[in-house]
Amino acid sequence: MRIEELTDTVKRLNQEVGKAIVGKRSVLEKVMITILSNGHLLLEDVPGLAKTLMAKSFAASLGCKFTRVQFTPDLLPADITGTHIFDRKSSDFVLRKGPVFTNILLADEINRAPPKTQAALLEAMQEKQTTLEGETFTLPAPFVVLATQNPIEYEGTYPLPEAQIDRFLMRIDIGYPTSKEEKEIIDRRKARRKDDVDIGRMANPELVIEMQSAVEDVHVDDDIEEYIVEIVGRTRKHPQVEIGSSPRGSLALFKLSKARAAIYGRDFVIPDDVKDVAVPGLAHRLILKPDPWIKGVRTESIVSSVLEKVPVPKVD
Repeated sequence: MRIEELTDTVKRLNQEVGKAIVGKRSVLEKVMITILSNGHLLLEDVPGLAKTLMAKSFAASLGCKFTRVQFTPDLLPADITGTHIFDRKSSDFVLRKGPVFTNILLADEINRAPPKTQAALLEAMQEKQTTLEGETFTLPAPFVVLATQNPIEYEGTYPLPEAQIDRFLMRIDIGYPTSKEEKEIIDRRKARRKDDVDIGRMANPELVIEMQSAVEDVHVDDDIEEYIVEIVGRTRKHPQVEIGSSPRGSLALFKLSKARAAIYGRDFVIPDDVKDVAVPGLAHRLILKPDPWIKGVRTESIVSSVLEKVPVPKVD
């Protein structure tokens, strides 16, 4: 697939998802970048901001199988991965696959499940496979986890371990709509006379895989690679940071910037691509020292300050 074809397909996909999601072009773009990068996305925001609707709309427009799991404190690992059950007809144990065998998995309120259940999802996210009774099963391709969590309400939750947060390629918030956008949401609901939004199918799993493969052909110059490494390196030296980003953060910026370049119709990465994905790609990978954490310093501001200080390479 040529980059021009990918860009055109993404435009059609965003137009279709735009039927359900009013505004939020930057958010929709980040979701699409994550999917093209073959990664996973953590949506962290308050309830009622269309996180579930967004995931369903993308799955429908991409023509991919969609599964939603509501994470609760009593959720077991087998409820995610599946289990073997006894079949009386065959007098043998057969595999009943869990919701993880899908293309787009919405893990709703992921931090409400206990660590053991969260760990069951960890293998699927990193290895694109799951192990049941000692047997390994490959998950369908593409496989993308869109997880949500409420950043305000922590009662009855289990904070995600750093190892699992690091598996998310990006973490973003959606934010409230403007007054004009909220009026548009009401007007659209009044016009269609139902809650559900009809989303047309613009692609299929095979096409998504082809688009992901096309992103791999995007060129990244040595100067851009050094720019990425310098940004990540400075997060480790920042005076307010206890633990900076690991090399997985560098790889995340590498992949995300390539996907953004492709969306904008380029077969090469420029510094603006890196800048645009740096905060959502790195902020969740940093651990602050106790004093700035208590004072409410956000890791997003740390990454932003790093971007201001790192010299930007010149693009010929």
